[in-house]
Amino acid sequence: MDPTAHHYAITVSNLDRAVAFYRDTLGLDVLSEFSVGGEAFATGVGIDGASADFVHLDAGDARIELVEYTPEGDDHPEGELNQPGATHLGLEVEDLDSVYEALPDGVETIAEPQTTESGTSILFVRDPDGTLVELLEL
Repeated sequence: MDPTAHHYAITVSNLDRAVAFYRDTLGLDVLSEFSVGGEAFATGVGIDGASADFVHLDAGDARIELVEYTPEGDDHPEGELNQPGATHLGLEVEDLDSVYEALPDGVETIAEPQTTESGTSILFVRDPDGTLVELLEL
């Protein structure tokens, strides 16, 4: 087996709101939008009667997939980064301080930008569903 990354997916509760955040706030371009349903899809994802709407976003060498399922599942409580199974999306930016200053009011951050002992500057924000997104400047 010689796998390569195809996409990184985030399940969202409201696709339009999520697209607005990732496109307008974080500056990712929309690559494609599509819907999938049917018995094979529902069986493949293990959710009876499932269908979903998808948006793929361009994140340079990575594709970010936003997906809104019908039926919608239960909310997943916001976790801390040190909890087993915790996930986050990491996006590199050129000028983290400028990105931080330009964030719209209401975008939740864990803290202001911090420069770690490795020399990398980091800023964690939450998307509208609470998913952590790490913005970093190397």
